[in-house]
Amino acid sequence: MRAEPSKPRKAQRGVSLIELLVVVFVTLITAAIASPNIMRAVYDIRLRSSAGDLAGLMQQARICAAKDNQPYPVRFTTLGGARIAYIDLNRDGTYVSTEPQVQFSGTVVPAAGAPSGTGGAPSAYVLTGDSSSGSVYTNTTTLGFSSRGLPCAFDSSTAPPTCVTPATNYFAYYLTDTRMGTPGWAGVIVTKAGRTKVVMWDGTSWH
Repeated sequence: MRAEPSKPRKAQRGVSLIELLVVVFVTLITAAIASPNIMRAVYDIRLRSSAGDLAGLMQQARICAAKDNQPYPVRFTTLGGARIAYIDLNRDGTYVSTEPQVQFSGTVVPAAGAPSGTGGAPSAYVLTGDSSSGSVYTNTTTLGFSSRGLPCAFDSSTAPPTCVTPATNYFAYYLTDTRMGTPGWAGVIVTKAGRTKVVMWDGTSWH
């Protein structure tokens, strides 16, 4: 029996160094283009999450005030280097570990006040359908809830503290994200009836 001659092997072509470098280069360019959008989405998620936590804390303060028949304010402070908001249950202006609190994530911090609408900042949010007879309350005013669960401009300079309801206007508490590039903005709106909602600035309008 005669052995058949072995068939020549087909040459197997590998990936050249040039092709590999081209693939790596294209991947890096794509990542560089997508990276800002990805980071912006991450920052926006953090900002919305912090605003949602603050809105939840405000509703918790409202429930506690009505349940305990006591006026309670929501205050801001720094704890361990991080910015927090808390319900001041003993109304002494100082956070204690037994008081409910939320911590703002990442680079999110309470704004000094309403945005000015200049220098890249948005204009202040305007709540439609909520009649007012005074200035809109912002971060410069301490939000409180009366023993009936209605929001008020809490005044701790009196003894006992003053919480006059109904409030003359709604409340808008702003958070900003000190991210790289243009800062992000969010707001927690508290109506005169005590309902809360979160609004986000998308660079053009609030929604």
